[in-house]
Amino acid sequence: MAEPKRKATLQAPHAEKKVNPNNDARYLFVKRCIDVTGALTGLLVLLILLVIISLLIKVEDPKGSIFFSQKRVGKDGKEFNMYKFRSMVSDAEAKLADLLAQNETTGAMFKMKNDPRVTKIGKFIRKTSIDELPQLINVLKGDMSLVGPRPPLVREIKEYTEHQMQRLLVTPGCTGLWQVSGRSNIGFEEMVNLDLAYIETRSIKADIVIMFKTVFMLFGSKDAY
Repeated sequence: MAEPKRKATLQAPHAEKKVNPNNDARYLFVKRCIDVTGALTGLLVLLILLVIISLLIKVEDPKGSIFFSQKRVGKDGKEFNMYKFRSMVSDAEAKLADLLAQNETTGAMFKMKNDPRVTKIGKFIRKTSIDELPQLINVLKGDMSLVGPRPPLVREIKEYTEHQMQRLLVTPGCTGLWQVSGRSNIGFEEMVNLDLAYIETRSIKADIVIMFKTVFMLFGSKDAY
């Protein structure tokens, strides 16, 4: 099904620019079909890997849960529970306050390369982005898409400006332009600009390119931590 041509470039918009999302009905329909098909296929193909990772997480920390559920903010400010494989110690959230001063990124996000809360298996699944695979369940539920801006934490959006809040104009994604453009080495403002650029120019072609780049990152991106 053909979709209307849009400007192909994904250049970051100027600060404080009002974003006009690509909400073409045909694009959104095809995107949802790809999301459901891709999520189901991914869960089936990776089933053995998911079981192995689950066992390794349980062996390292028998008292902890296999999955980690965290409240995130999606399209139009709607909150939902996002799923991940647990890559940190069980009381990671309680220890966050003591580490905020060591934040290695800018803006509302928290990133720390040698985060002491990360487990041994957690380091591996983060490096390969395997910890993100349970989000395929979020995709099936419609909370997330395969491609889109990463959903922020509730505490993060409390610090957002009106310009930054435009990240919430579309359904968030498991991967996106930010993740394939440098990820943890990119500051918060640049991440916002990349997300807004994607929102304006998103298309099936752009989504497919981002998904292919993401697959290669599963083999171990040096920018992931």
